[in-house]
Amino acid sequence: MKKPKKILIIIQRSNGDVFLSSSLIKAFYEHYETPQIDLLVNDDTLPVARVLPYVNCIHTFSYQKKKKQRWKQEKEIVQKIFRKYDLSINLTASDRSVLYALLASKYAIGCVEANKKLAWWKNLLLKRSYNWDSKKHILLNNLEPLNCLKIKVSKKQPAPIINQRDTVLVMKKLEKLNISKFLIFHPSAQYNYKLYSQNLRNNLLDLLNQLKIPIIVTGGNNEFDLAIKKTLPILDNVVNWIGQTSINEYIALSALSQGFIGMDTLNMHIAAAQNKRVFAIFGPTILTMWSPWSNELQISATEDKPIQDYGNITIFQASMPCVACGKAGCNNSGKSECLDKINPKVIFNEVENWYQNVGL
Repeated sequence: MKKPKKILIIIQRSNGDVFLSSSLIKAFYEHYETPQIDLLVNDDTLPVARVLPYVNCIHTFSYQKKKKQRWKQEKEIVQKIFRKYDLSINLTASDRSVLYALLASKYAIGCVEANKKLAWWKNLLLKRSYNWDSKKHILLNNLEPLNCLKIKVSKKQPAPIINQRDTVLVMKKLEKLNISKFLIFHPSAQYNYKLYSQNLRNNLLDLLNQLKIPIIVTGGNNEFDLAIKKTLPILDNVVNWIGQTSINEYIALSALSQGFIGMDTLNMHIAAAQNKRVFAIFGPTILTMWSPWSNELQISATEDKPIQDYGNITIFQASMPCVACGKAGCNNSGKSECLDKINPKVIFNEVENWYQNVGL
């Protein structure tokens, strides 16, 4: 394959998958000397895709459009990408994503299922393929195409793009409140089974309030976040900013913060990419794949423990034999009992010890 001038990367998964593809994008951009790099993502991850560095154009797939006008959407996407690229990379094993990669270029590399009965035709048609490894961190899974091409791999997660305008806007809001140093508390997540209960969440905020440093509570305008917004306690050092920042403004806010406390979600990965001090509360999520990535040590968590530290990361889990099950709550019920077993005092003690040692 000649040095590609145009590359398409297909990521039809969640926000975290899209965000944690930036190491791959950066590697291609530098190795192939500033090629045009386009993405194809699901439309609900578009805001995240827009903050990734080195991206030229973003194509989107919509599940809503699929329900209403499936073949029209497929035709439009194929028309946009068909043989427009010198290299196409697919980071998910779905049939649709693999077909997009095959149609986009003559040199397609893709993730495939370990089950050979499912993946035989993909292995046959793709120039290179690799298996999705559920025991390996998502960042490392996303770097596998580099190994296929024998490109040197950097195991660091680049920080997201920060617009200067967003930084100025956030700084002005902080100045109005006379806030300079602060911590972020992010109580929400994309799924209900990742949420700390209201009682435990508010107990944690009561404790964090004792640190005498502003705790800015963040969140979006979705159902989970707005419900949490209504239940937050009114405390001297707690600032309720749920629904008050766009994702770009949040990234700027996170960059200005001293640290992150919160749930297993995209915001946690953003803080880790910015090399912030991270205190992450985990329920049933598998750590080997989704724990915060430490750029300092270039590792993630590999085993379940009630409390564990590595680099700038501290993770809290319940001390239960079923942790972490990887399910969407107990028996996929949407409710995770393990989160209810994490004592807010334990979290606070770790935050307080760090806070006193760094002298904020």
